[in-house]
Amino acid sequence: MNVNLKQSPEHLTPAPEAPCRPWSRRTVDAAAWSDAIREIASGEADLFSLWSDGAQVHLAFAAPGEKTLRLISLDCPDGRFPSVARLHPPALRLERTICDLHGLQAEGLPDGRRWLDHGRWGVRHPLGAAEPLETASDAYKFLTAEGAPLHQIPVGPVHAGIIEPGHFRFSANGEIVVRLEERFGYVHKGVDRLMMGAAIDRAAALAARVSGDSTVAYGLAFARAVEAALGVVVPVRAVWLRALMAELERLANHFGDIGAICNDAAFSLMLAQCAIIRERLLRACASCFGHRLMMDRIVPGGVSADLSREGDAALRALMDWIAQATPRLISLYGDTTSLQDRTVSTGVVSAELARQYACGGFIGRASGRAFDARRAIGYAPYDELSFELGASTDGDVDARVWVRFDEIRASVILIEQILDRLPHGALRADLPAAGETREGAALVEGFRGDIFVWLRIGADSAIARAHLRDPSWFQWPLLEAAIKGNIVADFPLCNKSFNCSYSGHDL
Repeated sequence: MNVNLKQSPEHLTPAPEAPCRPWSRRTVDAAAWSDAIREIASGEADLFSLWSDGAQVHLAFAAPGEKTLRLISLDCPDGRFPSVARLHPPALRLERTICDLHGLQAEGLPDGRRWLDHGRWGVRHPLGAAEPLETASDAYKFLTAEGAPLHQIPVGPVHAGIIEPGHFRFSANGEIVVRLEERFGYVHKGVDRLMMGAAIDRAAALAARVSGDSTVAYGLAFARAVEAALGVVVPVRAVWLRALMAELERLANHFGDIGAICNDAAFSLMLAQCAIIRERLLRACASCFGHRLMMDRIVPGGVSADLSREGDAALRALMDWIAQATPRLISLYGDTTSLQDRTVSTGVVSAELARQYACGGFIGRASGRAFDARRAIGYAPYDELSFELGASTDGDVDARVWVRFDEIRASVILIEQILDRLPHGALRADLPAAGETREGAALVEGFRGDIFVWLRIGADSAIARAHLRDPSWFQWPLLEAAIKGNIVADFPLCNKSFNCSYSGHDL
């Protein structure tokens, strides 16, 4: 029988519960760590993240329906810990990353190949012992595929378009994809190292640049973690302005993605129409908040930009226009049979895989996992707002488009509610001095899915450690499953229907 760690003090070490807010973090022994692994692997709990600070490994998980996350930690005095991926494959890349960065070994790890480390850093384990690099580069052995006559197609890391780098190795039988294997890490920026010792404002700016298309969501997640750690009460107007920015970011990205998906199916008319809407949204953001992407407008303690009366009126007019334009786009998409022929039954992600990987965002919801951090975990002001989630069980490219349309409708309604109820008041609260080591965590819904942030603030009020987990960590592996059995030419379509972040994943 699995052990509920919240009710099992016999598994805890004598170390006291860490003052992590809003969810406590407990240091456990190997037995309790293994109990948590079995609970996650059996499907009784979802894995939200796995990371290390060098001395311990940390696990964030929760049972479906729970409103709080459980955070546990295991000491690694000998540099080893029981592998989560041994029983739960979604943890595999996270454990390989822990090994690359810290040098900790996951006992029983099914795949020991390096993940983010391409042999270009000059050292091994830069956040650990920082051992000298023995060779200039590493050969990477891709997995093999056996069976009918097969050939391999290497794609990337440099692509034809202006996109981020990533390598895709196809094993194909004619045009049919038998296996896809991904390799990332090409845009590794050393975010964890850059966070260490950074002042809170500097670290917040770094967080906002982890994945530029989700700058608002990352800024919000980081700010909420800081505020939880320091016990800061954010002014109510700032809370509502943050939600307004988050929904504007969601709208702009969904319109951009829908247009790009259709363009990859040779239907450029939708690309043009969606691009017009996206551009109007970005211009409105620049006019209202001073930046097209609203970068650095959410800061720890509140926001750095206010919404004027003129901005309020402009956003209301824009939402009216989008509400009228969206049904026409839906008809254009749904009534174009040649487009439906490309998207229906293409790139299917099963409900079982979506559940196993705790896949968030539109990818998860299109495959039956109706998880949205705004509602499932909940945070202000969404607990005072009404909105409907898009959902499907088909799991194909078409389903992922329809879920995006549902989210567009929901975001328009949310923005209208926010504008109607936007309170007056201050924009930012001062941050108190930490005075002692403090920890905070947050889970925020970005346009791709849930973003998790954990951080430790030192007594000097600088960031001692930070971990930022992009939703793409649990979505990229599902792309490998989605393309299997499809033709090579459908990969761009499948890939764009996911639109995972390279930068957010590579850290």
